[in-house]
Amino acid sequence: MSIVFDPNRRTLTLYTRSTAYQMQIAPLGHLLHLYYGIRTEGCFDYLYLSRDVGFSPNPYELRQDRGWSLDTLPQEYSGSDTGDFRLSSLELRTEDGLHGADLRYRKHEITEGKYALPGLPASFAGTEEAETLTVTLGDEATGAEVELLYGVFAEQDVITRAVRVTNGGSRRLKLEKAASLCLDLPFGQWELLHFHGCHTEERQPQRLGLMDGIQTVSSRRGASGHQHDPFVILCRPETTEDCGACYGLMLVYSGSHRTDVELDQTGSVRAVTGINHEGFCWLLEPGESFYTPEVILTFSAQGLTALSHTYHGFIRRQLCRSRFATSPRPLLLNSWETTYFDFDAASVVALARSTRDLGLDMLVLDDGWFGRRTDDKRALGDWFANETRLPGGLAPLIRQIKELGLRFGLWIEPEMISEDSDLYRAHPDWALRLPGRLPAVGRDQLVLDLTRRDVREWLYDTLSALLRDHDIAYVKWDANRSLTDLYSASLPPERQGETAHRYMLGLYDLLERLTSEFPQVLFEGCSGGGGRFDAGMLCYFPQIWCSDNTDPVSRIGIQLGASYGYPVSAMANHVSASPNHQTGRSAPLGTRAVAAMSGSFGYELDPRSLSEEEAAECRQQIAQYRRFEELILNGRLYRLVTAGSEPFRVWQFVSPDRQETLVNLIITDHKAPARPLHFSLKGLAAEACYSLDEYHFYGCLNEPEWQPAASFSGGALMYGGLTLPVLSGDHPSAQLFFRRIP
Repeated sequence: MSIVFDPNRRTLTLYTRSTAYQMQIAPLGHLLHLYYGIRTEGCFDYLYLSRDVGFSPNPYELRQDRGWSLDTLPQEYSGSDTGDFRLSSLELRTEDGLHGADLRYRKHEITEGKYALPGLPASFAGTEEAETLTVTLGDEATGAEVELLYGVFAEQDVITRAVRVTNGGSRRLKLEKAASLCLDLPFGQWELLHFHGCHTEERQPQRLGLMDGIQTVSSRRGASGHQHDPFVILCRPETTEDCGACYGLMLVYSGSHRTDVELDQTGSVRAVTGINHEGFCWLLEPGESFYTPEVILTFSAQGLTALSHTYHGFIRRQLCRSRFATSPRPLLLNSWETTYFDFDAASVVALARSTRDLGLDMLVLDDGWFGRRTDDKRALGDWFANETRLPGGLAPLIRQIKELGLRFGLWIEPEMISEDSDLYRAHPDWALRLPGRLPAVGRDQLVLDLTRRDVREWLYDTLSALLRDHDIAYVKWDANRSLTDLYSASLPPERQGETAHRYMLGLYDLLERLTSEFPQVLFEGCSGGGGRFDAGMLCYFPQIWCSDNTDPVSRIGIQLGASYGYPVSAMANHVSASPNHQTGRSAPLGTRAVAAMSGSFGYELDPRSLSEEEAAECRQQIAQYRRFEELILNGRLYRLVTAGSEPFRVWQFVSPDRQETLVNLIITDHKAPARPLHFSLKGLAAEACYSLDEYHFYGCLNEPEWQPAASFSGGALMYGGLTLPVLSGDHPSAQLFFRRIP
């Protein structure tokens, strides 16, 4: 059993392979959090000493015991307006204005398998792979019943968390905040590692010491956003990649989110994460329930790399449901940076012919194929082929591309609508917009109201017909603006605070139907690049376009930042033209490929513009990626050199059996005088011997002089390291492949 109840100490303890998580039912029924860390036995209530802290009030029943206060004890799920002045997890209000939540234990239940979250993406498991603990708390005054849901994946070292709030009273309840997780860390010093950024510069790691007070990582954009990822890490100051304690909190949600971390007057830390409650208000009729999104929680005592490996394996095996989750993907060329809106059927076929000649598997036709779409100002919503450009529609074009031996992929942006479109002229009320106010417009487009069933049904009918009637093997699903003007014409005034979350539920419903009906289609997520790169989207999309920035120097930082929580198998990366269309920076073709070989590989350039030498190099890259694809997608990633004083970045893939390893390096900055490049490998078998089967230097002014040893011990590579010669030029790179000698 991974969940143990001790009736004498009134503790519930969750055990995974390496961790223990313990809570205790206090005398008045409050649920206290006692411990989460390295697996060990015992009851940890001895850690919490009675003490009278000024201005920390006491429950009425314990008014004579001034040493017992909710304001100073660690809570499993904090209420509100009950004497705990720290971050709340739940905010309730009745019709007559009663506010607050005093949550007390009622019962618990342990069941085999994993709980489900109706309408929300979540991890999955067979009956023997996980257990579920449901702890029911209640608030007498409001009639609210709160079920804390814990999914225990013992072998994966993961505990998932979610909450179900039910109105068990006779009055309407307004749910003004419903967090998915509260985690109290009563002792020690902690730092916050989060991942910030902007469009074309997403998921930049930033590690901060906690200040006295509250630090917030959030999005109010109706999407997880380019600016702040819904994933944070709490770690000790001494924690590194290879050692030290750290906790990961990953929200499985793609909408507006919020994580607050509070360092309180006693030195205790509380983290609360879930749906962003700004502007949120959910009306619960008697008997109705509300489910919060899931949080994937894990602890590592061996540093950030071990934490990342836990998330990578869990997402591939227990979250992503696509048949492509761990399997090879087609190597493709996307037309966007080649043609933008300037193409016709003949030029697309010519592009497909050159795509085939490179040795790729698929051509993806990006924006501009539908309606009267000649620029980004019109036609979103008119999902029928532009027959001026494509005579006869998509079918003849797809047939010609298939005759070349290629599969066909298509870009769509189904959630959006242009004012200049047939759809908007027919259904102007289908767009999100506030009555009496001109809407904010992003990229000359509005957002379809996915809270409406009729809108979702129209989208489902339109898109499913598109996929049934055409041989489309890949869909790139884009969303190029944030949500504003959050008002749905289909909701009454008292439910307008539900619009943003109902939008996400509508989107998830649509994605569930389409991805289930068309499992043979590889769906890739996108939102102006990485604007919705989150665990919620990964339930439906096995890969997500990492960023619209394809510059290799910028991109490798974005990809390494994402890798703290997300596997490289989730990252779609392309080799693009040089100078780069986003940064204007020039980089060698080989370096562009090395950066793109950290995930699902492809191209976004015009093969017809390549010289014979460059085309031959691309064919070599494609062959090389095919050899290493399994190692890259399903191997263990190690971040060897990520930032700091070194002018280069290094990352490594190791096969699960430690038989093979691939090392990639890019020079991101240039120092004079240049120094040899030294770094240490990780994850090898120390006693084994490894041969350097192949190595390549790309973009160097002069061929480096290097005569490596014929073989190395794993211990030598890990503890002594490896020294490469000076690589000079504009962002040169290196790639090394080692194989274990039998």
